[in-house]
Amino acid sequence: MSNVSVVQEFVLLGFSHRHEFQILLFAFILLIYVLTVLGNLAIITLTCLDSRLHSPMYFFLCNSSLMEMLVTSTVVPRMLADLLSSHKTMTLAECLTQSFFYFSLGSINFLILTVMAFDRYVAICRPLHYATIMSGPVCVKLVLVCWVVGFLSIISPTLQKTQLWFCGPNVIDHYFCDSAPLLKLSCSDTHHIERMDFFLSLLSVLATMLLIVVSYVLIVAAVLHIPSSSGRQKAFSTCASHLTVVVLGYGSTVFIYVRPGKGHSTQLNKVVALMTAVVTPFLNPFILTFRNEKVKEVIEGMSTRILLRDPAARGAPAK
Repeated sequence: MSNVSVVQEFVLLGFSHRHEFQILLFAFILLIYVLTVLGNLAIITLTCLDSRLHSPMYFFLCNSSLMEMLVTSTVVPRMLADLLSSHKTMTLAECLTQSFFYFSLGSINFLILTVMAFDRYVAICRPLHYATIMSGPVCVKLVLVCWVVGFLSIISPTLQKTQLWFCGPNVIDHYFCDSAPLLKLSCSDTHHIERMDFFLSLLSVLATMLLIVVSYVLIVAAVLHIPSSSGRQKAFSTCASHLTVVVLGYGSTVFIYVRPGKGHSTQLNKVVALMTAVVTPFLNPFILTFRNEKVKEVIEGMSTRILLRDPAARGAPAK
């Protein structure tokens, strides 16, 4: 065994097989990433500055935007650097750090989506008790629980991966340090860690998805009892954007992580993982917030105030 070398660095294969599209792919992903950061920062800024958005619904939207921005930031900057570099190596410590934050932040985001579904359930099914149930301190505690549970759930498998032995090869067929491609390279017995990863995926993805489904079943039952069609339409419209985000986020995650033999079909997994790491964080600000009527009012109000304060913007001569 003393003659066997121990792997100290890993090579991220990424999209190296697409040499002719490297620059084009870099430009496209960079544009999406910049728009994602700006869009989610805009939501956080609007929520903090305007008192009309100081409600539980927008508080959770603000936290969801923060999570989306952080999740994509754990993967995309490194991916962009690798697209322009021929030296695409990563140490085990860097690999496990990236993996830890990607999966823990992703778990937190799923928990926040679940809390948002509960918020909609209380607002529609228990409107008279909404202010009491979803008070400010309760909302803060719910978000703190999401953060704590999300981070704690990933600590154990990450610590176990630090004990793995890697003797070669050292090429990870992915653009970030995903769990399954890393475990395939280990010379240690990884069955226990694979089972733990699968169990945690079931727990964090399917369990939260089940809670969301139950919440919306109860919401639909309550909405159908609303006598006016306009009331039913308004109730459904407040939930449509959240459901769209749930379908986008959960669809790609379930395909990749909540199924046996996830180490196979790596090329397909890489493409689908782009939904979670790049596309969904980009679309969420537009789906969840910018199509919201109250947010539109806030944006129009801020734009009007800026125009009134700036004589040049109104076409009037500046004093």
